[in-house]
Amino acid sequence: MMLRKNVEMLFAHLKRILGPGRLRLRGCCDANGEFLPVATAQDLHELAKIFPAPQQPRHA
Repeated sequence: MMLRKNVEMLFAHLKRILGPGRLRLRGCCDANGEFLPVATAQDLHELAKIFPAPQQPRHA
């Protein structure tokens, strides 16, 4: 049950914040081509939360 909630939250974020609420293209290949960049952006966002960028040392 908890896993499903996590997946649903990811799709809600993807549709609402990152990209299309509705796919404009029809057909499996066209819809995949439209959805793939948005899903990739979401995956990168999740990876950035897991592995934050290293901080540069500040020299005064």
